[in-house]
Amino acid sequence: MPAVTVARFPFPHPSRALCAIALCLAAGAHAQQPQPLPAEVDAALARAKLPRDAVTMLVADADGARAPRLAWRTQVPVNPASIMKLVTTYAALDLLGAAYTWNTPVYVEGSIANGVLNGNLYIKGQGDPKLVIERMWLLLRHVQGLGITSVSGDIVIDRSAFENTVESDPAAFDGEPLRPYNASPDALLVNFKSVNMRFAPDRGGQVAHVSYEPPLASVAMPATVPLAPGECGDWRSALRTDFSDINRIRFNGGFPAACGEKSWAVAYGDPRTYNLRALGGMWAEMGGRVGGQMREGRVPAGLKPAFEFESPPLAEVVRDINKYSNNVMAQQVFLTLGVTQKGRGNFEASRSVLGQWWRDRIGTGEAPPVFDNGSGRSRDERISAAALGKMLQVAWRSPVMPELVGSLPALGVDGTLRKRTLRSGGAAHLKTGTLRDASGIAGYVHGASGRRYVLVAIANAENAGAARAAFDALVDWTAQDN
Repeated sequence: MPAVTVARFPFPHPSRALCAIALCLAAGAHAQQPQPLPAEVDAALARAKLPRDAVTMLVADADGARAPRLAWRTQVPVNPASIMKLVTTYAALDLLGAAYTWNTPVYVEGSIANGVLNGNLYIKGQGDPKLVIERMWLLLRHVQGLGITSVSGDIVIDRSAFENTVESDPAAFDGEPLRPYNASPDALLVNFKSVNMRFAPDRGGQVAHVSYEPPLASVAMPATVPLAPGECGDWRSALRTDFSDINRIRFNGGFPAACGEKSWAVAYGDPRTYNLRALGGMWAEMGGRVGGQMREGRVPAGLKPAFEFESPPLAEVVRDINKYSNNVMAQQVFLTLGVTQKGRGNFEASRSVLGQWWRDRIGTGEAPPVFDNGSGRSRDERISAAALGKMLQVAWRSPVMPELVGSLPALGVDGTLRKRTLRSGGAAHLKTGTLRDASGIAGYVHGASGRRYVLVAIANAENAGAARAAFDALVDWTAQDN
């Protein structure tokens, strides 16, 4: 009887197959388990009485070449506070380019003779985020350079580039209407709608001289305030300032002589009329006159600009936004994306632009962010650490990486991180974020080994601010990678 050949198939022994399946299941279960937090970070959270499930943390190579060193609750959408400015500023750099500028056109209607414009002067705002007092003075000086010292008609400002729906009650967010960070965006945003008051003690006269930038037309502003004895302390409260009357600033207290010179920036109580008052006050201080009135309106169709006043480039604006966490500048940039990409100056258009940009540029692998106004001054904006980390990795490989990284506060050097340093002496560029119940940091850390890391750490809790020590410990841990 011929021999029977038994075919051998490439299947493992049943017992080996069972072992392999068990190992795979074990590996899968292990992969799904959250990585333990570094001991020093865990200890800092415990001291702060912050539960681990109140934070999300990610540390990964900036180039994305390896698995993350740490991934803790990275898929959970959280309120990032001002860290959301990273998305807005990177999207703007990517879509508009680092050299993008805003133009503020100025129109002359009528003839000019003997220093008089026989007609109206129009200034059309187009979203310039940095039309601060020094630059507004230059714009008006340029008007005078046309031979105009008096306008027989009206000075008209055109704010139509941004829709009125972007305006909000400055007290609505946190009940602090006089804080400049609560200013609403504006197509013609003059000096962030704020007044800077400077106090200079004069011991001989027993008063402090008060100067205002800019001066506001039709607002009574006292030139002096009495000096007060005692330590400097809470000098703002000692002034007992009364801003209840939009036509007058009152000081019912005194300025402590021990303080030396001090300055205080406050938002004007009637933001709707601020631009008109600021322009009117500055024009008068420069010797200019208006025969008609300061008012809002539209530039007449067909009228050509006499000149266009150019803003600093976007790269410089982004640096101001991220270094100093400027909310209204971030919203100006956010709205500009709607204007430039969809021709509409409202938040809805900008949210649509950012959503499409995210899908095209960052991808759909992670849940997309929830956008509101692009500044992080919001209770509704959301993003996960995984999504933000991926964006930071994409940004690291992009042509505008130097501009984005250079815009972030450098640890222990400048911006919102000027007073924070690492025990390890490492280096990092990180954006901070703080709200009543949200805080965090995100950006890039330089490891001792020479590797660059993306770091995201965000806390959402009633005492979120207490997470600062844990975040500092995480940055230290990230930098000590050798």
